[in-house]
Amino acid sequence: MILTGSKIHHLTYTRYTMNVKLYSSLLVVFMTDAVWTQSITTMEYDDPYDWSYYSFECPQECFCPPSFPNALYCDNKELKAIPIIPARIRYLYLQNNLIDTVTEKSFVNATQLKWINLNKNKITSSGIVKGVFSKLKGLLYLFLEHNELEEVPAPLPTSLEQLRLAGNKITTIPEGAFSNLENLTMLDLHHNKLLDSTLSSTTFQGLKNLMQLNIAQNSLTQMPPILPGNVVQLFLDNNSIEAIPEHYFDTMLKLIFLRLNNNKLTNEGLPNRIFNISSLLDLQLSYNALTRIPAITVHLEHLHLDNNKISSVNGTQVCPIPIPGDYVNERNLPRLRYLRLDGNEIKPPIPFDLMLCFRLLQAVVI
Repeated sequence: MILTGSKIHHLTYTRYTMNVKLYSSLLVVFMTDAVWTQSITTMEYDDPYDWSYYSFECPQECFCPPSFPNALYCDNKELKAIPIIPARIRYLYLQNNLIDTVTEKSFVNATQLKWINLNKNKITSSGIVKGVFSKLKGLLYLFLEHNELEEVPAPLPTSLEQLRLAGNKITTIPEGAFSNLENLTMLDLHHNKLLDSTLSSTTFQGLKNLMQLNIAQNSLTQMPPILPGNVVQLFLDNNSIEAIPEHYFDTMLKLIFLRLNNNKLTNEGLPNRIFNISSLLDLQLSYNALTRIPAITVHLEHLHLDNNKISSVNGTQVCPIPIPGDYVNERNLPRLRYLRLDGNEIKPPIPFDLMLCFRLLQAVVI
């Protein structure tokens, strides 16, 4: 194609105009990009979930996950001391370290803490500064399992909902240690060195909302004096308890799960109808010295009596109601569904009257 002078001039002018527009557009884009970058930089400091904003706060020996900015992972680091905890942290993981002291310095800024896991360290009772936990007003969960504690730490924050102290050397519970913990729903003291003298009638006073109490694997020979009435699960395995006082469970109207395996209970140590608890669904009495099946209620669903000294079973005597006739509504039958009797001196077959009574049984182990 041949271009004349006027056409070349027109084309040149057109290209010039296009270049000016292009340069202008690029300038606008550049300026816009600069403004956008500036606004993003500003937003980084306003966004509570932006990793770059919080990274400088993360203790160098710990890990602060970008996707979970309120958590601080300092577990399995061979730490000997608790680092300074940033103010934003709510969930603190310090398990599996060599920490032996807990001081206020670490928590001076940590006013939002909800969860502290200090399991499997070397913390002693003398290593905990008195009142260090009570100043954490919003703390809900405190885990101090498998340390070297000789007594329950006190005082504790009134906000606490779970306290786990298993696997220590606790022999002492300070007077009033639990008196202000009205929000506590779970207390785990199993595998310690609690004695009968450790527990008084006021030890658990104030635990109005306690639902789970675990005192298994201690050195008790008696049932704890007075327990909170709202307890749903009670664990007393692996002690040396020989008897249960009459009317012991009368005030425990919500008890569903009771475990007394591996104790020294005998027939004489169980008052008549001691387990007449309408709420009770699961009763475990394995590895004791019982020679007969204790009386149960129609509501009980699981009964563990393995490894006792029971030699025979009389279904008529065991049945919590008169043996039902042929035509009976299922709602009126005993609710027992699982019965374990192995490890005793009972020989098959299963007594027929036992099956006539407990018609909802799904498993019998002999």
